[in-house]
Amino acid sequence: MNNTISVTGLGIICSIGNNADSVLDSLLKRKSGVGPMKYLQSKHSYLPVGEVQLSNDQMKDILGIKDETPMSRTTLMGAIAIRQALEHAGITVEDLDGKRVALISGTTVGGMDLTENYYEQMKTDDSLLYLPKSNECGKSTEEMAEIIGLKNVQTCTISTACSSALNSIILGSEMLKRDEVDLVIAGGSEALSRFHLNGFNTLMILDKEQCRPFDDTRAGLNLGEGAAFVILEKNSSHSLAYVAGYGNRCDAFHQTASSENGEGAYLAMKDALEMAGLQPGDIQYVNAHGTGTPNNDITESQSLKRIFGESMPEVSSTKAFTGHTTSASGSIETVICILAMQNNFTPANLGWQNKIEGGIVPTSGKENVVLENVICNSFGFGGNDSSMVISKSAPASSEEIVPDHSYKIVAEETVTDVEVLKELKEFVSPMESRRMGKLMKAAHLTSLRALKKAGIECPDAIITATSRGMLEISLQFLDDITAFGEELLKPTLFMQSTHNTLSSAIAIRTKCHGYNTTYSHGDESFEWAMRDAVRLIQTGKVNSVLVGSFDESTPSFSMIAERSGEQAPQEIFAKAIVLVKE
Repeated sequence: MNNTISVTGLGIICSIGNNADSVLDSLLKRKSGVGPMKYLQSKHSYLPVGEVQLSNDQMKDILGIKDETPMSRTTLMGAIAIRQALEHAGITVEDLDGKRVALISGTTVGGMDLTENYYEQMKTDDSLLYLPKSNECGKSTEEMAEIIGLKNVQTCTISTACSSALNSIILGSEMLKRDEVDLVIAGGSEALSRFHLNGFNTLMILDKEQCRPFDDTRAGLNLGEGAAFVILEKNSSHSLAYVAGYGNRCDAFHQTASSENGEGAYLAMKDALEMAGLQPGDIQYVNAHGTGTPNNDITESQSLKRIFGESMPEVSSTKAFTGHTTSASGSIETVICILAMQNNFTPANLGWQNKIEGGIVPTSGKENVVLENVICNSFGFGGNDSSMVISKSAPASSEEIVPDHSYKIVAEETVTDVEVLKELKEFVSPMESRRMGKLMKAAHLTSLRALKKAGIECPDAIITATSRGMLEISLQFLDDITAFGEELLKPTLFMQSTHNTLSSAIAIRTKCHGYNTTYSHGDESFEWAMRDAVRLIQTGKVNSVLVGSFDESTPSFSMIAERSGEQAPQEIFAKAIVLVKE
């Protein structure tokens, strides 16, 4: 049975354009959208960013929203891109009635841009009690669906830092291949916020000038914002491009740095090529992750050289155009790849002048070129590396549906008592344990115990479910921003604040280079994680999966929940399950 996955519509909004036509125009004219801050209010206004050139009110007008309730830019940008994608595919909301539809979005900060503006007020003002829920990643996805008028659709949110949106497209493709849905809207949205601007600034990887990916003088990245979504359908007669292959792997090296040889990136690209049935020589262009940081660009260069050897295709990073749109980058760059394929050009690598010793030489941009197959790379904190092959023509041989393999649960561990965390000394030294927050300790204790009980040192895949992520650490970082005014902030807090911190930490501990993802969609997070784990085993992709469900609360968060009339969340909840193929 054929399983070609078609992109039948696309939508995009970012710093170089508010739709596909304007983005294409900027790419062809080599016009960067990176510049002075206009909408984000930060003490670090000297840092250039890639902002969407619309205010929140202007975006509300575009969407026809009359409600004056403050909304996150993450939600507004995402809704605009989704509407564009549906219109581009010639699909109305009414056309979706009776169809099995999934909306899958990738984000990390969710509604943080909204929360941080009212953070102190919400502690005492009951009229702002809706805000903590707005900050949850899954809430932004649900709000997008509501704005667009999507009813009776499955909504899902993936939060794997800067690879989130590409992982959303991968998940949608897998669901279509398994005949779980008829149509998927997949992508990601991310707004600029003081939270992640200051977080990246504490890591000293923000450039005070326009970034220069793959240049020897590179000094860091420029943050950006935006959203992009694609419509995915199976065996469609109307295709803009095809999702020919993909790979999701973990570098399993460090929370914020990549390994010297780019192992995770290499494995992700290798898997994507193998699924597509292509050789490295079949690729004409690579849209690199290319952040402009000293670490990423040299390690990505190494991974590219390992794949392509002396026959390097055209390579460029488009982040000097858009800024690094973090969780949305994978879908934004997917759309850019499709635009390049349709219009026969390779986007320029803006700002490049000096070759890195041992690095690749990126393209200055070419026109009148034929792009049959391209690779889009997206790499996130924790070494969550994903790659996708996009093809102009239908793959010669698409992946067949594999007969279902049965599975069984062989181990399960749960922790709900903070006192039990002392038992982590069985696996982790006291010195290392002191640097962990309570949720990190709980995730390690349950995961390592479950693996030990199952007799597995390193699982084939690690999947995490979390509704609120590293809540204690994230709130501490917000408290510090409030107290210190964007100064004297701790990089260690930001490094551990992303939702996929838990999943990547376990991968680093177990040296697992396999599939790695994190679901953050409220109470449905664990259900999505289990579905993914079962799918991996049933399709024969893995023999074992570690699934974790991890959440925590803090006194201030519990107080707000109780004032909202809700039951206060547990201080700690951690559950780890090991599934294996029978």
